Amino acid sequence: MATAVCARFLLQRSTQGFLFSSRAAPAFSSPFLCRAHRLEPGDDELYQRTTVSVMKREQENGILIHSYSPAGFNIDGNRVFGPCAVVPPAILQWNVGNYKDITEESVSLFHMLEPTIEILILGTGATLERVDPSVLALLKRKGIAVEVQDTPNACATFNFLTSERRMVAAGLIPPSPSTALEVKQD
Repeated sequence: MATAVCARFLLQRSTQGFLFSSRAAPAFSSPFLCRAHRLEPGDDELYQRTTVSVMKREQENGILIHSYSPAGFNIDGNRVFGPCAVVPPAILQWNVGNYKDITEESVSLFHMLEPTIEILILGTGATLERVDPSVLALLKRKGIAVEVQDTPNACATFNFLTSERRMVAAGLIPPSPSTALEVKQD
């Protein structure tokens, strides 16, 4: 039995001398991989403190569109009637009646902004409508990506991109009232 106990204690060589170990290790193993080696901080690391200075607090999520109706939009508690241009941090009335009124002149507001916006989202009403290609070409030349969608999807896309803190603006036309549930009398 004594020989078995003595055999369990094998000599291992380390950088600090010889250590006794209760487990056998291969002859080619590194002393840094064995359980007996312990890393310790140097004297200069023991007494240092980490400090953090907050230079500027993060802003809130920004402007969010909470709801829409045929009359207008609810944007962060502000009731906006009719078409609007949402240019964080401002909400402006947008002088368009329907998607046919979206012209180079009506989108000039969006490409004159500083700092430049990355993405312009155009909500064309209850359904997706085709916007004049010259308007899209103008915005592309100005370096602004354009997403043309129906207004419900445009509101959701705007909220998503705003939550990602992207430089985004929206031109929104309220959806027309739905006639799907109306009963026609003959």
